[in-house]
Amino acid sequence: MGVIKRWMGLEAPLPSASAPRTAAPAAAPLELGQGRMLCLDPSLKLLLDGHSHVQLPGDEKIWACGLIDLGQAMRMRRYYLDDEDYFLQVLMNGPGSDDIEEVILFGYFAATPVTSKAELLRLAGPGARVGLPTIEHDGEVFERQWGTEAGQAEFVPFEECVASPEGSYRVEHLSMLYAREIGLVNRREFLLFSVEEDEAGNVTLTTAVGVSLHLPDIKVL
Repeated sequence: MGVIKRWMGLEAPLPSASAPRTAAPAAAPLELGQGRMLCLDPSLKLLLDGHSHVQLPGDEKIWACGLIDLGQAMRMRRYYLDDEDYFLQVLMNGPGSDDIEEVILFGYFAATPVTSKAELLRLAGPGARVGLPTIEHDGEVFERQWGTEAGQAEFVPFEECVASPEGSYRVEHLSMLYAREIGLVNRREFLLFSVEEDEAGNVTLTTAVGVSLHLPDIKVL
């Protein structure tokens, strides 16, 4: 049982003999992968100006790839850029590389080390603001996307398998997602909170702000 589960009083899941140890290379969308260059349409910055707080990166190489298996052929692919402040998340619903349901570019807003159970409970336990139906961030109000409770909803657990030039490893997540409309067609701004534990037992609460991308926004070299 990891530090997060022990501190939060959660039971660890039974290990699976067939669980992957690395992010599987098959069915990667948009030809994304380690060492590829992610380029965003230059007009996107002007389009989002005044609508989203996300500051877009320049052309960046992909440093690491993450895979979160959601079951029933659904999965999240995450592509962490050389600029460590950003990652591209692709939600896929189906076995093929074209089965793309949603693409979000996230930029990290904060990363807070968590060194004690008391600190974790204060940030993400019962009574914390994260998990409530709405939350205010940077002067904007976001609505919770996960959970139907009238009060605080429980964080959603994920296991991410990450492959980088330095090796492969797993990260345990307890996450909560919020979103708000920004006045653009089929685009929203997102607020993602995630309590993350690496294989060494280090725990961090990350806050990331993201924005919807459309496939024409993205070019991979």
